[in-house]
Amino acid sequence: MTSKTFLLPILYLLPCWLINPMTSVADRPNILVAISDDQSYPYASAYGTPGVQTPAFDQVAKDGILFHSAFTPAPGCSPMRAAFLTGREIWQIGAAGTHASDFPRSLPVFTEQLAEAGYHVGMTGKGWGPGRATDWPHNPAGKSYGSAKMKSPSGISSNDYATNFHRFLEEKDESQPFCFWFGGHEPHRSYQRGIGQQEGISPAKVHLPKFLPDAPEVRSDVADFIFEVQWFDSHLQRMLDHLEKIGELDNTLVIVTSDNGMPFPRAKANLYEYGIHMPLAMSWPARWPAGQQDRRLVSLIDLTKTIFDASETTPQEADQLPGFSLVQTLADPQETDSPARTAVYSGRERHSSSRFNSLGYPCRCIRTRTHLYIRNFAPQRWPAGTPQKYNSAVFSEDGKLLASKLGPKDGGYHDIDNGPTLQWMITNQNRSDVSPLLSAAVDLRPMEELYDIRDDPACLNNLAETKKHQDLKESLSIRLIQYLTHTDDLRVTDPQAAHQWEMYPRHSSLRWFPEPQWWSDKGNRVPPQPWLEERRPR
Repeated sequence: MTSKTFLLPILYLLPCWLINPMTSVADRPNILVAISDDQSYPYASAYGTPGVQTPAFDQVAKDGILFHSAFTPAPGCSPMRAAFLTGREIWQIGAAGTHASDFPRSLPVFTEQLAEAGYHVGMTGKGWGPGRATDWPHNPAGKSYGSAKMKSPSGISSNDYATNFHRFLEEKDESQPFCFWFGGHEPHRSYQRGIGQQEGISPAKVHLPKFLPDAPEVRSDVADFIFEVQWFDSHLQRMLDHLEKIGELDNTLVIVTSDNGMPFPRAKANLYEYGIHMPLAMSWPARWPAGQQDRRLVSLIDLTKTIFDASETTPQEADQLPGFSLVQTLADPQETDSPARTAVYSGRERHSSSRFNSLGYPCRCIRTRTHLYIRNFAPQRWPAGTPQKYNSAVFSEDGKLLASKLGPKDGGYHDIDNGPTLQWMITNQNRSDVSPLLSAAVDLRPMEELYDIRDDPACLNNLAETKKHQDLKESLSIRLIQYLTHTDDLRVTDPQAAHQWEMYPRHSSLRWFPEPQWWSDKGNRVPPQPWLEERRPR
């Protein structure tokens, strides 16, 4: 990460909102951020999606704004949460921008800055993570409140999120505003198989994206996913009801969204539509008119700027925050002077340990209102993981493989969360209706991808090589590179230095894979990774 100041086009800049010395801390709004774990747009009933009921999300949308075009800065939980906390793109925040690594203490986060500005700050459930936040007094999302437990179905956290929120509120001074982070562990896998149908969710009625095969096993898996979406929503409903009861709801800025897409093939951990397009509803009844339908492009790092603006807190290193505030445009829906986004951006480095030497799958994208352009920086690597891994491996002191045992074919797709859908697709991959969908999820990908979201939200028809779309592809490629350059992404500003991404340690489990043929090409190698060498099985 660089500390240098970079200049952005006026499109990406808005002035910072300075603290008004005549405004008391008590006059500022409360902030409630609710983030589910792995929930794609459009899985909320406010969007009219069949098979799902999310009354709390719908209430926030009815009381404020329902967003139809909100996008995550990363399709993975740990980097997205770091980007949201800092208000920066993942390539601006060092190790925090990749999965299961470190969160540097030097990175400013909005939660800590609000605490310094007089807010009572806390969290429950999943804050930033997985990874290590060494030298932090607590999770970067705030002091944790998690002592209240409840009986829950298999696969669902026993955290009584709502009760822990109540206990957090009991600790604040009467006149003190609060900032609370509700991070649900749901709908992250694993699921209790069949619980969706058991709880009244009809697999026949669920919304099934076209990149998934239409089979009873897959529909049942999606129904189980929806049950956990609704579990998260039920805790949010209890929080909203409590705020209304104590008279705090009207002056609370409520943000409800998710970190990344659903844990299914070609969604989570991918820059495709179901990996980066997020549900989002926001309300602040004291300031924003109710019942708004917002179709403007929004990045979730814009919400960080919005929180700073609403709380009248000047962000540290404000010139490093490329998002912009939504406060004024949402307060006055007819206001047209503020610049509107014409594109949003997202990116990914390492997700799971899914390739030789735990290498990542670096890629970036630009999403306009109509199209999605993706640049894959290492197309020789398997996007979902190398198909076959070692079940066991032993290495010498100098890193040479001494003994190994290969696992089953198709057993290495660890950038796809394992579950019934993935296993059913692998088992039935010879079927004509399954083979192309599994290939789309796991096969090698070209350097450039282009999709027309209007006709192909499943992102199955790559237009990058069609003659008709060459001018558009070139235009989007240029815009993406310009933005990455402005925001100092090493993948484009200094490709050799971009090997730094592979140097960041992974603190979660590691897997071991055969050396690929392309590794013999020095141009594809990365330097030795000290953290990895220390963990090789001897």
